[in-house]
Amino acid sequence: MKHVINERDAIVTEAVDGAVLASGGMLTRLDGYPNIKVALRTDWDRSKVAIISGGGSGHEPAHVGFVGQGMLTAAVCGEIFASPSVDAVLAAILAVTGPSGCLLIVKNYTGDRLNFGLAAEKARARGLDVEMVIVGDDVATAGGSPRGIAGTVLVHKAAGHAAEQGGSLAAVRAAAEHASVNVFSLGLSLSTCEIPGQHMEARLGSDEVEMGLGIHGEPGVAKVRLASAEVLVAQMLERMAPALARVSGPIALLLNNLGGLPAIEMAVVTRVLLAGPLAERVELVVGPAPLMTSLDMKGFSVTVLVLDDVLRSALRAPTTAPAWPGTSIMRPLKVEPMPAGIEGAGYPASEDRVAREVLTAVCDELMRQEASLNALDARVGDGDTGSTFGAGARQLLADMDRLPLAEPAKLCRAIAERLSKTMGGSSGVLLSIFAAAAGKEMERGASWPDALRTGVDRMQHYGGAKEGERTMIDALLPALRALQAGDDMAAASAAAEAGAKATESIGSTRSGRSSYLNEADLIGVRDPGAAAVAAVFARLAAGPG
Repeated sequence: MKHVINERDAIVTEAVDGAVLASGGMLTRLDGYPNIKVALRTDWDRSKVAIISGGGSGHEPAHVGFVGQGMLTAAVCGEIFASPSVDAVLAAILAVTGPSGCLLIVKNYTGDRLNFGLAAEKARARGLDVEMVIVGDDVATAGGSPRGIAGTVLVHKAAGHAAEQGGSLAAVRAAAEHASVNVFSLGLSLSTCEIPGQHMEARLGSDEVEMGLGIHGEPGVAKVRLASAEVLVAQMLERMAPALARVSGPIALLLNNLGGLPAIEMAVVTRVLLAGPLAERVELVVGPAPLMTSLDMKGFSVTVLVLDDVLRSALRAPTTAPAWPGTSIMRPLKVEPMPAGIEGAGYPASEDRVAREVLTAVCDELMRQEASLNALDARVGDGDTGSTFGAGARQLLADMDRLPLAEPAKLCRAIAERLSKTMGGSSGVLLSIFAAAAGKEMERGASWPDALRTGVDRMQHYGGAKEGERTMIDALLPALRALQAGDDMAAASAAAEAGAKATESIGSTRSGRSSYLNEADLIGVRDPGAAAVAAVFARLAAGPG
């Protein structure tokens, strides 16, 4: 596994310095490296109750990211997944605790409990007023000792708000305990995490997912079969049901990225949760965002906090903590009508058996080639050529009975409108231009080979690619030249195949995505767009049936 680091032993100290340097002067740190790694507020005057949390590193932005007005006063950082030392915790307490006292918020792990607890005892022996709240929000460990995971962040917010309001140590502790007993979390992961410099066991199969995992790379309580987002979220909510059944009323929903799940997949999970059965209870939403991560673990956790007026105010209160994403008020999905004129001409449907067979054959072939085109594109692009062509093909098949099949010019225009809406990237736009221009030429009485050639000319005008620059033009132009010369579809197919084959020996171009790549990456690899064109002509040469 590759990592962007300097020295492995310096990862945490350099990460803390990075956070402090990027804080705009809001944070500083104690001069205790390498054994004592404490980040704290620069605006702290000890007049209020100090809030300290921390634990092993690897959960960024926790805990340094939550240091700020309205949340933590200081964060104590251990090495990756290792509790900070007693001396580190004690140093933080001594640095920020004034006459109002200090509250330690500790996740329910043995190392954290012991080290923070002993530091608290040593601070009390020095005459400081120190209390500790332990958070165990993980509902996966039913019957056992629940671990502290992402719900801890909401406890930080509740305690930080109470402290900012000038509450006593007893009041701040009560606020933290109130949040702690009303917060429930559950995690799900598609992969383990990778600790820099260590080999991590690959314990999950390609079709396995872990449910109910901690945040230190430890195994989940159960392995389940990989399924759709809707199925996985339903399974999570089923496991959370006993905890949720004990409480009633509105809730805040926190969606936490464990570190490696793409934002688009987090958005899908968000949609499933906020459109599902839990949505009727959701009042506030926190995230989706990485809040309590597990290095690069590809997964997420769901946290529910039962709301009352106190907790609602705490979550909505402002904070300068840089990693707090804020809250949003749950609203029903609202959509606006499409602007007038975007739906196109709306050509009346008509039937033509040959046109239907040809168009169906083209669409079937593009869908059949989807995986192979994606694999080819992954070598020279972003791996989506097959999906792009497949999306357009599926849309045309779905709309077949609504197309003007008996009127070629209108059919080309209708195809252009659909491709511009359903095919992403440059391929969709170029093919839409191609079809629209061809349709316009047919309206003027041009033959279909000449009309298609005009479509290619317009593609080149807007796209800028010339023949020999590793694009679909390299297969499309030779095929159309053959048709314009009066050759049959077999000859056109052979010309398209030769043109596509020729792209394998082109190592340098001035336009198109291949212009961004090195010759070594291109030589021997067929352009995916040209390959798609050659496949379509081969299918047509074989007959549409």
